[in-house]
Amino acid sequence: MKMTDAHSLTLYTINMSHYSEKIRWLLDYENIPYQEEALTPAVHTLPMLLKGKRQQTTVPLVQRGSECVQDSPRIVNWLSMEYGPLKTMPAALQEEIVAVQRRFDAIGKPVARYLYLPGFAHDELIKTIWTQFSTPWESAVVRLFYPVIKPVFKIKLKINPKDVAKAEQKIDAEIRWLEEELKKGRYLVGDRLTVADITAASLLAPLACPVEHPIYGTKEFREKMAGPAQKWADSPALEWVRNLYRDHRGKIWVRTPRS
Repeated sequence: MKMTDAHSLTLYTINMSHYSEKIRWLLDYENIPYQEEALTPAVHTLPMLLKGKRQQTTVPLVQRGSECVQDSPRIVNWLSMEYGPLKTMPAALQEEIVAVQRRFDAIGKPVARYLYLPGFAHDELIKTIWTQFSTPWESAVVRLFYPVIKPVFKIKLKINPKDVAKAEQKIDAEIRWLEEELKKGRYLVGDRLTVADITAASLLAPLACPVEHPIYGTKEFREKMAGPAQKWADSPALEWVRNLYRDHRGKIWVRTPRS
């Protein structure tokens, strides 16, 4: 490990983001100390645009001193260089792990698209989730401008019946692929937990609704947002996700909710 002040690492997240959960899980599993800043959707865009310097507003983003790294696969690479070797990224299996990571990162937006279509029929639920760690002024801004934020969000993420139908097909294909892979063994690459497993489980967690996750695991989320995912409820793939959370994740939450 390089001589760095690991305690200065900050992870910027959005509480419902499955990409954020991927990096949070990785940091927790690797025992890399960090502080978490839970951001408010919509309000987060300018800070992430300025910090990331990549013309993107996405989370997760990690910061150490003046150095910022945005986008989950780039963060994984950076963590491997700065805090490695990582037990979840053995060098001999890196190529296979990265291939699986790339595969499941690609369905992150389809999963979000698939969940938000029914979710946006429940505005109060969305506003409650979005403002859970907001400061009073951020909460007021989101609630005041929600009638504008919602349609912009739907356009940006392509939340419409046609694109959601395509998203469903992509998700189904990856779930079927995962089911076949799991016939070979419990872990996707090698004989222990790797970034491949963490990525697949994190990106599918909003569909699997593991009880350990404080948003995905709630009854309201399962019924109002993940309801359509019941078509895969008995899939060995989603059962694997729930088991992985039970055995390798445990109860989670953001570390430093803002006041």
